[in-house]
Amino acid sequence: MKVSLRWLRELVDIGDIPVEKLAHALTMGGLEVEDIAAVAGAFSGIVVAHVKRVSPHPNADKLRVTEVDAGTGETLQIVCGAPNVSAGQKVPCALIGAKLPGLEIKKAKLRGVESSGMLCSARELGLSSDHSGLLVLDDDAPIGRDVREVLELDDVYLTLKLTPNRGDCLSMFGVARDAAALLGRPASLPLAPPVPTTLEAARAVTIGAPSACGHYFGRVVRGIDAQARTPQWMVRRLERAGLRAISPLVDITNYVMLERGQPMHAFDDAKLAGTVDVRFMRPGERIKLLNGEEVAHRPDLLAITDPSGPVALAGVMGGFETMVGPQTTDVFFEAAYFAPEAVQGKARQLALTSDAAHRFERGVDPSAAGAALERAVALTLEICGGKAGPVTHAQGALPRREPVRVRPERVRELLGYFIGDDEMHAILRRLSCIPEADGEAMRVTAPSWRFDLTIEEDFVEEIARVHGYDHVPAKPPRAAVPMLKPREGERTRFDLRHRLAGLGYQEIVSYSFVAEDWERDFCGNENPVRLANPIASHMSVMRTSLIGGLVNALRGNLNRGEDRARLFEIGRCFEAAAADLAAQPERVAGLAFGSRFPEQWGEEGAPVDFFDVKGDLEALAGARPLQFGRGSHAACHPGRCALVSLGGRAIGMVGEMHPRLQLKYELASAPVLFELLAAPLLEGAYPRFAGLSRMPVVRRDCAFTVAEDVPVGALLAALRGRVPAFVREVEVFDQYRGKGVEPGKKSLALRIVMQDTDRTLTDSEVEGVMASIRDQLNQEFKAQPRT
Repeated sequence: MKVSLRWLRELVDIGDIPVEKLAHALTMGGLEVEDIAAVAGAFSGIVVAHVKRVSPHPNADKLRVTEVDAGTGETLQIVCGAPNVSAGQKVPCALIGAKLPGLEIKKAKLRGVESSGMLCSARELGLSSDHSGLLVLDDDAPIGRDVREVLELDDVYLTLKLTPNRGDCLSMFGVARDAAALLGRPASLPLAPPVPTTLEAARAVTIGAPSACGHYFGRVVRGIDAQARTPQWMVRRLERAGLRAISPLVDITNYVMLERGQPMHAFDDAKLAGTVDVRFMRPGERIKLLNGEEVAHRPDLLAITDPSGPVALAGVMGGFETMVGPQTTDVFFEAAYFAPEAVQGKARQLALTSDAAHRFERGVDPSAAGAALERAVALTLEICGGKAGPVTHAQGALPRREPVRVRPERVRELLGYFIGDDEMHAILRRLSCIPEADGEAMRVTAPSWRFDLTIEEDFVEEIARVHGYDHVPAKPPRAAVPMLKPREGERTRFDLRHRLAGLGYQEIVSYSFVAEDWERDFCGNENPVRLANPIASHMSVMRTSLIGGLVNALRGNLNRGEDRARLFEIGRCFEAAAADLAAQPERVAGLAFGSRFPEQWGEEGAPVDFFDVKGDLEALAGARPLQFGRGSHAACHPGRCALVSLGGRAIGMVGEMHPRLQLKYELASAPVLFELLAAPLLEGAYPRFAGLSRMPVVRRDCAFTVAEDVPVGALLAALRGRVPAFVREVEVFDQYRGKGVEPGKKSLALRIVMQDTDRTLTDSEVEGVMASIRDQLNQEFKAQPRT
C-alpha cells in the first residue's frame, strides 16, 4: 500500500510532524513503513510554458523549432526533438539556469539554431521512465507557475507493509483513521452526500445468495460524455498509489476504492438486460473476464448475473461483454458487500490478480458501500456529466458486531504494566470503538471496518499499540533454568547429524508441504493428507516421506553443475491414515549420487552403490548392529532394495532408485536412497568397559556352498547367536560363483576370529567351535564344506 503524504495531510491534522517521525509512529503502531520515497527528483527552474508556434528545423528532420511563452515577459525560442510537440500545448519548460539531476540548462545552438531552454518529458522530471514525448499538462495550468507546485511534486509517499488482518488500511481513509488514533490528532474524512436524482431510469437488483452477499447497491447514470478525460489530480493520486490511469469511469471506481477501501465496478448499462442478480454460477454457464480469460462453471463461484447469464465474478473481476469502453454513454455502478468466505481463494484458483479480491478476501466495511456509490456518482457527474437515476438496493445477511467484554485488570495483567481505566476508554474511543461500563469490566463494540476485533485479547493489543509499545517496561525474565539430566547411552539428533556429516553427507531442510506427484511416485500413496488452503499448487499435500525433498534438492544441485552429492534430512512426516495428523514419525533419510569418492588421481571414479550406503548406515547405527533383508519400496528398484531392522524391528529401507523414477526425474544414474525411523537410532547403547586381551588371536577360515537364495545376513545372525563368548568376529570375506560351484549355489568364505581375555585357547576348543559351526550351517542352511 502506497500512501501519499500530501493526501494524508488533507485527511489528518498531522501538523509539522517530520515524515520520519510519522513513519516511526505508524511502524510502532503496526503499520510497518517499508520505504519513504520522494515523488520526483530534485530539480528547479522548470515552469509551465505555452507552446505558441511550431516550425520545422532548417537543418534537421527530427527537430522542431518552437516559440513558447514561459511567463518571462518575452517569447522564447526552444529547439525540441519530441514527436508530440504541437501548438497550443502547455508543457514543462526548463529555463536558462534550471537544474535537473546531472544537468544544468544553458543557452545553446542546436544544428545552427539558438535554443533558450528545454521542453521536458516525464523522465527528465524523474516522474517516470516515459521519454516518448513531452509531458503535456492540463489546459488550465497557469503559465509561468513552478511545475513542482502545479504537479504537487513536493510530496513523498510511504510504502506500507500491512499484515493480513489489517485489510481496513488498504485505503486512505483506513490509514488516516489509524494515524489519527496513533498521533492523537483529529481526522477529517469527507462525507459523500446523496446525489440528487435527475433521471427516472433504474435497474432492479436482487440477491439470490444472501449468505454470500450482505447488500448490493446499484445506480444508473446516463448521458455521460464519452470523450471526457480523467483530471490530472486524479491521475496523479492513482499513479502515486501504484495504479494506472485507464479511462474516466474505470479511474473513478479505482479512486473510490483507494480513497474509501470499497471496491466497485462500472457496467455499460446498454449491455445489461433486465434485473441484476447476485447468485452462484449454474452448471453450463461460462463468463469471459476483463482480461480475456474464460471461466467455466464452478459451484462455489459467486457471480453477478442478468437474465442472459453471468456478467461479472463477484468480488473478483468484471466481465468482458459488459465492460465500459470509449463509446459508453450509460453506466451502471455497483457497490456491494461480499462475505470474505465467498471470495477467499477464488482469485488464486483462477490464477488471477485483482485489487478487489485482495480487499474482499480480507474483509470490507459493510457500511461503506452506500457512501462509496454516492461518491462515485458525484465524481462521474463532475468529470463526465450526465444524469443520475435512483439508487436500487437489495439486502442480504450482514455480519453482526457483538460487543466484547474487556476487563481492565486483565488488560494490565497481559501487558505487564499499569494503564488507567479512563485512559483505556480514551484509547478505544480514538479507535472509533464504543466502550460501555459493565460492572468492573466494559463492553466494547468495534467499528464496522475493524472486523479483526472479535475477542478480548484483540482489544488488549489495540490498547497496547495505541498507548505505545515504548511504554512497555523492559523487565528481564526471572525463572529457574534447571539442568536436565541426560540419559546414559541416549543419542541426540546432533549426534546423528555429526555422524552423517562425518560420512560426507550434507544436511538439507525441505518443506513439509509437497507435490501430490511426489507422494504417488516415492510412496505409492494415492490418498495423501491434502491441505485445505495450500500456499502453492505444487505444495498441496503433507509429506509421508522425506525422499521427495531430497530428490528435488539433488536435481537443483545437478542443474548447477554438481555431479556428486551426498544429502540427508531429519524431519517429521505425516501418516496418510491419520487424518488428524496425530501420527508424525520423525525420520532420517538420505541419498548418495555420483562417484564413490571425490575426483582424484588415485581413483578411477567408480559409482556409488548399494553397499557403500549400507556401510554408511552401519556406521550411523554405531555399536548396535543393523540387519538387512529383502524388501520393497515404491521408490526403489524391485530387486535392489533391502529392509533395515534394528533389534528385530523394521525401521526403514535402503535401495537404488526405481528406473522409472530415474527417467522421470531426468537423472543420469540411479541414486541410492535410504529412510529410517529416527527414534530407534536415538536409543543408542549403554557403554560397557572391556579390557584389551593380551592373549593370542586365533583365526580360522572356512568355505561353504549354500543355495543362491540363502541371505548372508540371516546366516551370519544365526552363527553369531550360537558361538561362545570368546569368538570375537564372524564375517564373510569372499563370495564366489562359477567353476567348481553347482548352478543355483554360491560359495561363501567365512572368517572366524577367537580370543579369550584370560588364557590361551587350546586346539580342542578351537576345533570344537569350528565343528559346531559346520554342523549348524549344515542343519539350518544345508551348507556343504567346499574343498
